[in-house]
Amino acid sequence: MKNLLKSFLMFIVSVLEHAVMPIKLQNQPFEVKCAKIKFGMMMTDARGKLGGQVFSKNRAGAYIRTKVTPVNPQTSFQALVRSFFTAITTGWRLLTVLQRDAFQAAVSNWTTTDIFGDSKTPSGFQLYTKLNSNLLNAGQVAISSPPLPASIPVFTIDTFLNSVTAGDMEIDGSNFPVPIDHVLIVEATPPLSPGKFFAKSEFAKIAVAGAATAGPYVIVGNYNAKYGARILGQKIFVRAKLVNTTTGQAGTYSSIAELTV
Repeated sequence: MKNLLKSFLMFIVSVLEHAVMPIKLQNQPFEVKCAKIKFGMMMTDARGKLGGQVFSKNRAGAYIRTKVTPVNPQTSFQALVRSFFTAITTGWRLLTVLQRDAFQAAVSNWTTTDIFGDSKTPSGFQLYTKLNSNLLNAGQVAISSPPLPASIPVFTIDTFLNSVTAGDMEIDGSNFPVPIDHVLIVEATPPLSPGKFFAKSEFAKIAVAGAATAGPYVIVGNYNAKYGARILGQKIFVRAKLVNTTTGQAGTYSSIAELTV
């Protein structure tokens, strides 16, 4: 039976090595392959390393990932992420017992559904971390009391003007001006190949538009400060999402791409 289970796990590893999409961490010179898995009657759980893969489990469910040895290039992005994590974990420790208990009691209001259709409920710390990560990324103050979920308006980028010749770079779309109690986080990629049709890890935050900001929203200065001069004929992707500054909830991204003309 032990050999049978080992063979079955090796089969899963073999399939995932060919089927799982690599995820390249932003500004990291290595890739991590990972996927959620759902066990059934034959095998109910797995832990540890096997064939270069790591089986594990967290509150969100079981998963498998490629074993990697990370490097530490000390990038500005790493420093920013670490500062957020330090601020959030320190903030959690400084909460009173009653405040931490309040977050734990509120988690039932924040249940989500994963890709398998299973309901997942965060821990109090995970809820605190998620909401305050969004707030800190939006340049807002962290919250110490759990809010009730609120609806996030849909934001859609309808047009993206990207002209280095005219010196223009702006986005426009629905929900301008930015709704009250919200900010708009705008991210963009560096100039990419015109043949590229999808971007993910290349995005970085370039601007945060406050409530009541009207469209079209000019981002040329923000973009040049982040990436330097644009390149004629290269493609640039832009995406944006709303963050509720009261609850810390984030909306879904709306993205668009245009060649630089």
